Amino acid sequence: MTNRGRSDLTSTEIARMLGVSDESVRRWRRVWEEGGADGLRRRPATARPPKLDDAPVDRVRAALEQGAQTDGFEADLWTLERVGPVVERVTGVALIRASVWRLLTGRLGWSLQRPERRAVERNDSEIVRWVAHE
Repeated sequence: MTNRGRSDLTSTEIARMLGVSDESVRRWRRVWEEGGADGLRRRPATARPPKLDDAPVDRVRAALEQGAQTDGFEADLWTLERVGPVVERVTGVALIRASVWRLLTGRLGWSLQRPERRAVERNDSEIVRWVAHE
């Protein structure tokens, strides 16, 4: 082992120690050389702001809580394909499928639900009786 200081370590050695890529270490070094510690400080995310503010999201929530049958669907189930047109009707904003998913799961706090597949004719009490006696 050599008696080198930390500044003598190669990008590859630092990357291995930190479990990151060599390119990340080289990028960090460039930023350090150009701006010091301030250059390395975390900055707020620069993602695109959401297309819908809180008020339109509340209107979408109210429309969805009335149920899918209110919007003319036979079954009272919401799918991404069904929610998209409702969002556009209520807000005037067209969302792609992924954005509808983020709206439902992120902003509205909804989760994926799958209906149970059961025959309409199913009689649970008859099934219990049959299992107990047969």
